[in-house]
Amino acid sequence: MPKLKTKSGAKKRFRLTASGKVRINHAYKKHFMRRRPQSMLRKARGTRIASAPDAKIIKRNFLPNA
Repeated sequence: MPKLKTKSGAKKRFRLTASGKVRINHAYKKHFMRRRPQSMLRKARGTRIASAPDAKIIKRNFLPNA
């Protein structure tokens, strides 16, 4: 059985915390900021923790060696 490779796109988008949770960036922050409410932009600062079902898929399919 060959070694499993980590998806290179996932390396740039996801990180694991020390406890094994998946940390992801907030969505809708790349462009068109002018038409978004300021409250939404404030809430979308930094990173957030992925939901448990999404984290399970990310760890199993995209970050097998993490």
